Amino acid sequence: QVQLVESGGGVVQAGESLRLSCAASGRPGSVATMGWFRQAPGKEREFVAAIRKTGANTEEDSSYYADSMKGRFTISRDNAKNTAYLQMNSLKPEDTAVFYCAADSSFVVNLFDGTLYDYWGQGTQVTVSS
Repeated sequence: QVQLVESGGGVVQAGESLRLSCAASGRPGSVATMGWFRQAPGKEREFVAAIRKTGANTEEDSSYYADSMKGRFTISRDNAKNTAYLQMNSLKPEDTAVFYCAADSSFVVNLFDGTLYDYWGQGTQVTVSS
């Protein structure tokens, strides 16, 4: 079992930055894929970014992004701290949402599909004012 706790959300002005953190506990060493999703009021949950090992026999990670986040958001993780991060720059009012961290012990192929992740955090609110 893996527990995820997000932090770092808040209220910022358009154009500013935030860094979200997702701390994993329980059996963090079993996590192969970590992702970020978000859900805005009245909208469906959407994929933001994910990070997973490049291959079965490597510690190198590969990162993936939704098209609308490319160039503004950066996902990373520190395996020593069992923590994933989402650096968000040039935030826009339309980025306002609850951001959720997700993880799975498997090498998730379809990273955009939230149903493939077994573990979820409670979410952290990000509000961007214009």
